Amino acid sequence: MGAGLGKREVLFQRLRPTQKRMMTGRLILGDQLHMGHSWYQQVDPSIRYFLIEAHEEQTYAPQHRQKMLGFLAAMRRFAAWLESKGHAVTYVPIGEGVQDLATYVATALKAGTVHRWEMQEPDEYRLDAALRPLMANVVSSEHFMTERAHVANFFAGKKTYLMESFYRDQRKKTGILMDGELPHGGAWNYDAENRKPWPAKQPIPPAYTFSHDLRALDAELDEVGLPKWGRSAAEAFPWPLDRSEALEAWNFFIEHLLPSFGPYQDALVDHAPFLYHARISFALNTKMLSPLELVESVEAAYRAGHVSLSSAEGFIRQVMGWREYVRGIYWAQMPEYATLNALAHHRPMPDWFYTGETKMRCVSQAIGQSLQHSYAHHIQRLMVTGNIALLLGLNPDSVDAWYLGIYLDAIEWVEMPNTRGMSQFADGGIMGSKPYVSSGAYIHKMSNHCSGCAYSVQDKDGPHSCPFNALYWEFHHRHREHLARNPRIGMVYRTWDKFTPERQHALLERAAWLHEHVEEL
Repeated sequence: MGAGLGKREVLFQRLRPTQKRMMTGRLILGDQLHMGHSWYQQVDPSIRYFLIEAHEEQTYAPQHRQKMLGFLAAMRRFAAWLESKGHAVTYVPIGEGVQDLATYVATALKAGTVHRWEMQEPDEYRLDAALRPLMANVVSSEHFMTERAHVANFFAGKKTYLMESFYRDQRKKTGILMDGELPHGGAWNYDAENRKPWPAKQPIPPAYTFSHDLRALDAELDEVGLPKWGRSAAEAFPWPLDRSEALEAWNFFIEHLLPSFGPYQDALVDHAPFLYHARISFALNTKMLSPLELVESVEAAYRAGHVSLSSAEGFIRQVMGWREYVRGIYWAQMPEYATLNALAHHRPMPDWFYTGETKMRCVSQAIGQSLQHSYAHHIQRLMVTGNIALLLGLNPDSVDAWYLGIYLDAIEWVEMPNTRGMSQFADGGIMGSKPYVSSGAYIHKMSNHCSGCAYSVQDKDGPHSCPFNALYWEFHHRHREHLARNPRIGMVYRTWDKFTPERQHALLERAAWLHEHVEEL
């Protein structure tokens, strides 16, 4: 469905220090591919746009090869589009050996090839800290629905940032799914209707994919020695690389997937990695698409009678509510947020997080498809891989790095609060009011994984019992002092206290074995 990169899409232009014209350089980051930005509405011969494939951006986390290919190929497409509109462009490919963006910018200033730099607000703290001091001007990326500091201001003086209150305020301000001052349909959210397991006879449309030939770019990455983790898919790269392709994928979602998205968005299905999910997070996070246009088109689909209110509201809450909220928490809490480890978890990541070779079928499916597609949906990330990482007490620094590296759509502002906060409870409850852990019962309810697993989900503490079962109880036992006063967890401890001493001992003994033999799971 998609064409490969053309020869004119990579621009190798050089600047000479002897150039007399005063030049403004505008730095475009790999997640700033927003064609509608006001910068591009007029051509100015005194402005040159710079897109730079820096090594640091490919190595600051152990990145999946599809993530590298996706960002770099999309940047090259964007550079070609800028040139086609008459803008002056300098594109620096990975083979030129630029180590980091800040050094490149500072060197150009010192050499006089660029007299002043401008950029759009970076969405990662490390880039903002490194680049902002070198910039004469920093402007909005014109992408998000809220300002960077909005969440911090909204929750000023509060210990916990309750997403629901932020989401309701967003609905009121935008008028999305509102009837005057009241939520359309009478309820603010329809979560209870959006937690159904997939019925086996419900058809799943084939995923809408592209087929880009990125083998030449893949070879460039090999030539400069970048590590290869995960399947590259370079022979038929399936993800959208520009806005027109992103819109194709989006329109397919609206027409064929959105009607079933709501009720089955939390379902886990063997050999159906995409289910009814839009798979547009890479396009959204690189700003090929805007959040406002997505929520407005979903609302329009509902108003036209194409989808149910629960499906429409479920998607809108994820984009207009959760995504904006997560970004706000990141900027409200950084840089301290990156150091938080409220539960004092320090165990190393098992090797099977990098290979998918584990007998736990749900975990094997989630990691295996992540290695294959650089993708997993939100419940796989939260309640499968995140769940087992939290139950095992893995170091949140390592968990952060894994999530940041393996997923095509992962940019630190969205990854870190979802991982360190929501998934690992390392922030101590800033985002979530309780740890999101479960025994095997939840996975059994929401998936068809358990029937093909080497472990028994019904067995609680035997040698073949589902590891999630004993680890779930041992996690709460281990953190009782920290968690027991949490009103949302009280039932867990009341149930634990009713167990006989023999049953408690058996569960803790099984959990101890699992911790000791974690590489064998």
